[in-house]
Amino acid sequence: MKQKIFYEQPLNERIRTFLRLEFLFAEAAHHLRGKSHWDSRSTLTSLLDVMAIFGRTDLKTEVLKELERHAGTLTRLEKNPDVDRKRLGETLGELEILTDQLHSNGGPIAASLRQNEFLSAIQQRSAIAGGTCDFDLPGYHFWLEQPAAQRTRDLAEWLNHFEAIARAIQLILMLIRESASIKPVVAENGFFQKTLDPNLPCQLVRVSIDRKVPYFAEISGGRHRFTVRFLYTSEEDGHLHQTTDNIPFELGCCVI
Repeated sequence: MKQKIFYEQPLNERIRTFLRLEFLFAEAAHHLRGKSHWDSRSTLTSLLDVMAIFGRTDLKTEVLKELERHAGTLTRLEKNPDVDRKRLGETLGELEILTDQLHSNGGPIAASLRQNEFLSAIQQRSAIAGGTCDFDLPGYHFWLEQPAAQRTRDLAEWLNHFEAIARAIQLILMLIRESASIKPVVAENGFFQKTLDPNLPCQLVRVSIDRKVPYFAEISGGRHRFTVRFLYTSEEDGHLHQTTDNIPFELGCCVI
């Protein structure tokens, strides 16, 4: 078990969407390995959530902008004698490959899936509590009764439409996370606040705390400042309270 718990807070809408997609892709990949009907249901639910996000905005353009921005930033590091040139070259190569793959994919990501009547029917009924019961969607019930290998094959094929952009988002978030050096700080009386430099816009705040600390971090913020509060749930009333202890933790402000 990891000794630290990480909490993250995006400070702009683009990174907020990328983090949600990273979570959904990881969730889908986890349940895809299962063989039960419930695993297939969970995988499909994650897929439909991904499709809903892609249906609301032109994410391919957003991801391409980020890939090109990171490529430009890293290219400028080639003149730095202290940089790991081997790793830099590998990362630049991966950025170029993913950019080419997304450019070669004409039109919106997974546009054909939005025309899939089977998926559309499930997505519509998913808005209703319990709306995907067997009697609501007999076609879905029939599919769930097929052998696990067939269900897994179908799910993997649908998820494959997002493979390139999922890898791109994963790489972008990795570069953002690695751009910040983690520094030890203290939240006095369970509260910490930091003003941000407007000339170095922070994209993501990361908080690391020892797993043994009996409080969780709640991060909130915007372009100009952010705060970290350490909270616990009262056993007496079930309400959240801020601790009055001084809490040492580690902080990273990712600005790349």
